[in-house]
Amino acid sequence: MSVMRIHYLQHVPFEDIANIGKWARGYPITRTALYEGQVLPTSDDEFDFLVVMGGSMGVYDEKKYPWLLEEKKFIEKAIKTNKIVLGICLGAQLIANVLGAKVYKNKYKEIGWYPVVLTEDAKSSKVFSGFKDRFIAFHWHSDTFDIPSGAKRLAETEACKNQAFEYKGRVFGLQFHLESTHETIRLLAENCACELVKGKYIQTKKELLLNYTSLKNIEKSMTMLLNAANGLLEFKTGLPK
Repeated sequence: MSVMRIHYLQHVPFEDIANIGKWARGYPITRTALYEGQVLPTSDDEFDFLVVMGGSMGVYDEKKYPWLLEEKKFIEKAIKTNKIVLGICLGAQLIANVLGAKVYKNKYKEIGWYPVVLTEDAKSSKVFSGFKDRFIAFHWHSDTFDIPSGAKRLAETEACKNQAFEYKGRVFGLQFHLESTHETIRLLAENCACELVKGKYIQTKKELLLNYTSLKNIEKSMTMLLNAANGLLEFKTGLPK
């Protein structure tokens, strides 16, 4: 199997690749910390797999975060040059935006451990076909996205209809989190404590941090997803452009 070279885009210091990093030990990994003003790679020949992480900003906040403009161009180029791309939360919203879909406030803010239900289209996905039809994932978002034209809707929750999509078999947007660890959830709860208010789909800090069974399960799910994504490298030249 080909060695996957991973590059990831990090928007805030308290949301890193966590479980992705555990899986990728020994793989070539590079990073652009956009919040530190780091410059994006000038060549996309340096990586095979682009991961776009979450963050507290919105996709339209270019005035406050001017680097979003260059980041969107970078993501668009990665998609056009046949890279495997995974966006998580804000990352999924950025991919959706780059592909021409709208991003907007969801009816509900969703923070905590909630079940994700896969669609029929997910069963034919090379990445999601091994997942159970229903599984628990970690959530922390108030925005959502429309499904981009040409993409397949893969998952939903009770609080949010569009939880995941797949584009051309190699670009994936996840509104939910499988990369989270106890430490990254703790940091989220500390840095975004103002969001932990009473709400229909907002759990308490204690509920977020003490669900050890679900923490183990999302790590297994992330491993399964990444193994499948790694397998896509073998078929990369035959994927639609």
